[in-house]
Amino acid sequence: MIRVNPERFLADLHRLRGFGAAGVGKGVVRPAYSEADIAARDWLAERMREAGLAPHVDPVGNLFGLAEGRSILLGSHSDSQPEGGWLDGALGVIAALEVARASVEVGGPPVSVVSFQDEEGRFGVTTGSAIWSGNLGLDEADRQTDRDGVTFAEARAGMAGRADGFVDPGRFSGFVEMHIEQGPWLYEAGEAVGVVTDIVGIRDMRITLDGEQNHAGTTPMHRRRDAFQGLSRFNALLNDRLRNVVTPQTVWTIGHVRLHPDAHSIVPGQAVFSMQWRDGCADRLRRMEAVIRETAAEVADEAGLSVSFGDMLGLEPMPMDDTLRDALAASAEAVAPGRWRRMQSGALHDATNVARLMPAAMLFVPSIDGISHAFAEDTDEADLATGLEVLAGAVGRP
Repeated sequence: MIRVNPERFLADLHRLRGFGAAGVGKGVVRPAYSEADIAARDWLAERMREAGLAPHVDPVGNLFGLAEGRSILLGSHSDSQPEGGWLDGALGVIAALEVARASVEVGGPPVSVVSFQDEEGRFGVTTGSAIWSGNLGLDEADRQTDRDGVTFAEARAGMAGRADGFVDPGRFSGFVEMHIEQGPWLYEAGEAVGVVTDIVGIRDMRITLDGEQNHAGTTPMHRRRDAFQGLSRFNALLNDRLRNVVTPQTVWTIGHVRLHPDAHSIVPGQAVFSMQWRDGCADRLRRMEAVIRETAAEVADEAGLSVSFGDMLGLEPMPMDDTLRDALAASAEAVAPGRWRRMQSGALHDATNVARLMPAAMLFVPSIDGISHAFAEDTDEADLATGLEVLAGAVGRP
């Protein structure tokens, strides 16, 4: 039996929050490859070393704490959204560290730890684990840019002095990722943990509408080729046209818009925007893509605009491993009897990529009011400790 130390776990979790602490409450700004992110990884590497693990940074900045011989791998990511909370990803990394440390103390099974890089998508979709799993080529990743035009190659060069080769996935027997739910279901039901059955698939691309930049005061409305008006029309049509394709669990989002030249008195000549959609069915994701492309092309034609589509990024829907899932369920019933559920993950996680390489599973703890990707993100510390005990119980099962 692995006996974890909740106080030590929470102390480390709060210490990690100090790297990039911002905003009100427990907010964190720690984007991938930022100064705060690299400092946090250096601190994590030292904590891994103290726990008897061998720190290893791979060419893209994924940080592993390696146990000797074949081991189970636990972890998540420690980078944050541009305005994030203290638990998203960080919880899974510190919980993994505590379980690994506690297992060493009692002579339990070998446990390795990982903090994947750029899970939050500064450059793509779960970039670090996607490259490690072979789902994304390094050459392709190096060409990807963030919203400021910085390439992935340029960003990862900042960690080149710490980097060694890629870790062989064959040294791990499986992967378990603990995470906050990032939704309201566990919190509203008063339940302690969720055992993830599967992770939805995701598609993400940039769409560009090009029109004609012109004077906002002297250009008649009927003469305008306004790129933003095209975007507005596209959004309204899309919501209607997806109605007969999607389910109540399907989601789609335009989350980032950039207008050019972005001035009060100029008709926008260009609109570049993100288009993201998620669902648990690969066929439905493809059908949604067809509707999105057809609608954008139709809007462009009607408004005298041109349309272009960026690279399609994404991951397929992924079921979790039955054996690991059952171990988590048995531990959940032992630690929190009657206060847990099996559930789908509507958020994307590194486990999607790792499941291509080895058996993988996920464990959720509640998010207060379902809030995440915001400074207000939080979870009751008693629920954090319960999740930790469930994770340790699953890892330590004979």
